Amino acid sequence: MVARLSFQTQRFPVKLYDFHPPVEDFRSAVLEGLSLPQKAISPKFLYDKRGSELFDAICQLPEYYLTRTERGILQTHAHPIATCLGGHTLVELGSGSSQKIRILLKAAPQVRTYVGVDISRQHLQEACLALMQDFDALDAIAVCADYTQPLPVEQIPEIRDHRTLGFFPGSSIGNLEPMEVVTFLKTMAVLGELIVGVDLKKSATILEPAYDDAQGISAEFALNLLTRMNRELGANFERQQFTYQAPYNPQAGRIEMAIVSRCDQTVRLGEAEIHFSRGETLRTEHSYKYTIEEFQLLAMEAGFQPIQVWTDADQFFSLHHLKQI
Repeated sequence: MVARLSFQTQRFPVKLYDFHPPVEDFRSAVLEGLSLPQKAISPKFLYDKRGSELFDAICQLPEYYLTRTERGILQTHAHPIATCLGGHTLVELGSGSSQKIRILLKAAPQVRTYVGVDISRQHLQEACLALMQDFDALDAIAVCADYTQPLPVEQIPEIRDHRTLGFFPGSSIGNLEPMEVVTFLKTMAVLGELIVGVDLKKSATILEPAYDDAQGISAEFALNLLTRMNRELGANFERQQFTYQAPYNPQAGRIEMAIVSRCDQTVRLGEAEIHFSRGETLRTEHSYKYTIEEFQLLAMEAGFQPIQVWTDADQFFSLHHLKQI
């Protein structure tokens, strides 16, 4: 069942479809992840309100080349990309603060309906309100959902009843294992066309600072997960007993982000006791890097035809236009 809510100011109503998973799902996912031989928690749980704000701060860091590089690609190629949008309903997956989409909306005034999909309800609502304030003719719809799961399209008429194009910027697709990328793209076939951001392989001297910055904001972003588990699940993590690391594994082609226990310790979460050894890691994210050809092969395996690729002069980042075969 869907909770359909209306969140509005005096002038700018925003329709909200709320598919946010209950706290029980968070608890069960955490307990399952902490019971694995290699402890791991899905990166989607990093994005509570505070986590989303911290990620926005990361995107402004000098080390974090991804956001400014992708924004540069969007600005340089705004008009040909806007041509791909046609009169589609534009569906942004993992919309966050919806900053990059503004570049496309300015170049594509023919787009009248925007659907933002994100797990952080409050952050999403605020972003949609801001878009409607800045684009008078735009109808912004908020869908609070886990976009890594199949979208409940039949319950969202703004998607169900219109031609749609999915916009998945950033490098979030890199958080998925390669075969999970294929599965994810198959679930997105319902949108017909996609524009997907993909980070490209490059030197560890560029990659590692992007995910472990000098100011420690990336570490704060990861460690905020412990704060969230304490607040929402009644856990008793002591944050000062943990640190953060994000090395690049060139053989696997991925950054491996993890929270690291500083000592032997036991954490309680409800009735469960979770033991950590000194140096033991709790994996929060993998961020895979691809060549253009590697990603296109995954897209074709998922039933999409690569149509166009846009990249920067340094070949740091890429945007892929894919169409369902």
